[in-house]
Amino acid sequence: MQLEFAKMHGLGNDFMIVRWPDGLDVPIAERVRELADRRLGVGFDQLLLVDGINADGAGASYRIFNANGGEVEQCGNGARCVASFLAGAPGERLSLTSAGGTIETEVLDDGLVTVDFGEPDFRPASLPFETPTRQDRYSLALGAGEARFGAVSVGNPHAVIEVDSVDGAPVGILGAELAVHPAFPQGVNVGFMQRDDREHARLRVFERGVGETRACGTGAAAAVAVGRIRGQFAGEVTVSLPGGTLRVSWPGPGAPLRQTGPATRVYEGRIEL
Repeated sequence: MQLEFAKMHGLGNDFMIVRWPDGLDVPIAERVRELADRRLGVGFDQLLLVDGINADGAGASYRIFNANGGEVEQCGNGARCVASFLAGAPGERLSLTSAGGTIETEVLDDGLVTVDFGEPDFRPASLPFETPTRQDRYSLALGAGEARFGAVSVGNPHAVIEVDSVDGAPVGILGAELAVHPAFPQGVNVGFMQRDDREHARLRVFERGVGETRACGTGAAAAVAVGRIRGQFAGEVTVSLPGGTLRVSWPGPGAPLRQTGPATRVYEGRIEL
């Protein structure tokens, strides 16, 4: 069966987006890994299967598979790309449902998309994270050294480590080890955050099942949420990632967190699946 797809990216975090036919089994993990191969396949960080479009056209359901074939709950850059992929015109608002819940999106007229993630959830059980009590700062002993971090769910699990400089951060070592630590039964995405001031931060993210990516939308949301709950950030923060910048807005507890960034269509094609 041949299916149409679009190759898209959000600040270099790239996706293969497919309108998935009702009733068709999703690809097995081995096939996802083949498609993700950047030499032999399409190449992507995540495969996004749009498998249910609402009758009124105002929303859709989609599933997210990392490059290693594992299914995950949410993807911020992916949500923006799905919204742009489905939208008929700027100004359109879409509700997108994934395993991480339903989020609201708005496609703007300048190539940007805003995503409303809802209120960040700091309860350890929401990640899940096996720890006796909720804290603003946690610590775990790793082979690569001690990891001190904040933890939050923004539809998927994140640990945020504050560093003096992201340039020298041990993303591929400490991030890789913490991402699969037994205290996180479903794994965790690991962000390394450098605070420049109350309105600016820099970030690198090791995504579980992928590795370091050019950008991570939920990672940027998590970094701001963790810093904001500690009183380190203002209500509006610009987050600089290797692939570009995202704008994150969170007034604080009791309010939704919103993020705005680009969604870029690279090309369209057909593939035998």
